[in-house]
This record gives sequence, structure tokens and C-alpha cells, in this order.
Amino acid sequence: MSSASTTSTPQISGGHLYLRAFWGLMLRDARVLAREFIPFLLRTVMNPLLFTFVFTYVFPKIGSGITPGGNTGVSFATVIAPGLVAVAIFFQGIAAVALPLAIELGGTREIEDRVMAPLPVGLVACEKVVWSGLQSIIAAAAVLPLVILVSAEPVSIHVASWPMLIVIVLLAALVAGYLGLVIGTVVRPKQIGLIFSLVVVPVTFLGCTYYPWQQLASIRWLQIVTLVNPLVYVSEGLRTALTPQIPHMQSAVVIGALLFLLAAFAWLGTWLFMRRVID
Repeated sequence: MSSASTTSTPQISGGHLYLRAFWGLMLRDARVLAREFIPFLLRTVMNPLLFTFVFTYVFPKIGSGITPGGNTGVSFATVIAPGLVAVAIFFQGIAAVALPLAIELGGTREIEDRVMAPLPVGLVACEKVVWSGLQSIIAAAAVLPLVILVSAEPVSIHVASWPMLIVIVLLAALVAGYLGLVIGTVVRPKQIGLIFSLVVVPVTFLGCTYYPWQQLASIRWLQIVTLVNPLVYVSEGLRTALTPQIPHMQSAVVIGALLFLLAAFAWLGTWLFMRRVID
């Protein structure tokens, strides 16, 4: 009877089981996001919306418009549009992983509920990054129309290369997610707010969000220092795809840097995650 019962039970291959478990975790996260979609949307668009409103609507209306450096011949709104999309992708991806993970790894150890899924621990970490990547893409899709609609200045944006745009958005979302994994596994829950305050401001203002990287040539030391900032490559990559008339880094440099950062953060973040979970 035992043998017959065993042979009649359908067997699930390891790969199929992992896929179902991975999808189950994604559905669980989607349900949580559906309940908190309005706070998520407000958190995503508020800072880019305020910045766009002040610098590209209020300032031009009162005669205090800002013009980009150099001889680009384009409006400030056109210069900052790719940068604001880059900020939305980057920090939504970091926050979507780091904030929940810091709590789950805290005293309550809620992460143990996730690792009970029939998945290798490394794939549990990967699922969190993939889910944060989807949120980053939503953030990008929400911010770009706002920049165009709110600005009182003309915004000259067109997709010069769809493959480049897709590759940059996907790489940026994954890099941000794995960086969030690193932060979430290293920082204690009580310190996570402080870390974001210390990281967000310098990374944003030194991430070529509001100016092209090539225009830092007059401050050579700063131009070199900013190369360690992942947001620089996201901003420059989006300028390549959306505003090719503005000076930007070469596509090969941008993609190569993002691939290197993705590999480094993925290895470090997964190793730290497994070290924290498996004890």
C-alpha cells in the first residue's frame, strides 16, 4: 500500500518547485503592495514632483529660470528629466529591499517565514530584488510623465534607442535592488533612517542628476570622484536613451559599469543575506 501510494503521487521536479515557490513569494509581495499602493505612489513621486515644480515651473514663471551649463542649447527641464527618472528608479529599488529586510532581520526574525519556502536561501534574496525591480520600473513610468506635464519649459525628450532604454532601466533596477540588499543586511533597523539620510542626499546631488557628467570637466577631481557613484551611470545611460542631444557618457562605459556593479552587489548582498539568515 505504501509503495502504491508513493508511485501514484505526482512528482514535482526541483526546477518547477522552485519556480512555483518563487512565484508564490512574488504574489505575496504583490498583495502587500496592492494594500499600500497609494502610499507607495506618493513616496515615489513626491520628491521628483516638488523638485520639478519649483525649478521648472515656479522659477521660469518668476523670471529666475536655471539654465544648464555649457552650450547644450536645451532647457533645464530637459537636462534633469533623465536624472529624476534615475533617482526614482534607484531609490525606490533600494527602499523596497532595505527597509522591509532590516525589519525582517530584526528581533522578530520575520525572515524565517520566507526562508521556509522550498527555495534555496539565495533565491529568496533574489526574489526580493526582482520584486523591488518591478517597483522601480513602476516608479520610472510614473515620474517621467510628471516631469513633462509639470514643467513650464519645453522638455525635449524622445526615445533615441529602445534597446538602450530597456537595458539601462533593467540594470539600474537590479543594481538598486542588490544595493538595498547589502544595506538591509548590514544596517540595524534603528539606524536605517539615518543611513538613508546620509546616503540619499550626497548620492543624489553627486549622481549627475541635475547636470551632465561631462560638464564636471572644469572640476576634474570631482568628476573623477563621482565615478564611484552608481547613480551617475544610471543618469548618463538614461540621457543616452532619452536626450541624446545632451553630452553623455558612451553607452559601452555605462553598460559595462552597471554590469560590474550588478555582479559586485549581487555577490556581496547574497553572501551577507545568507550569513545573516543561516546561523
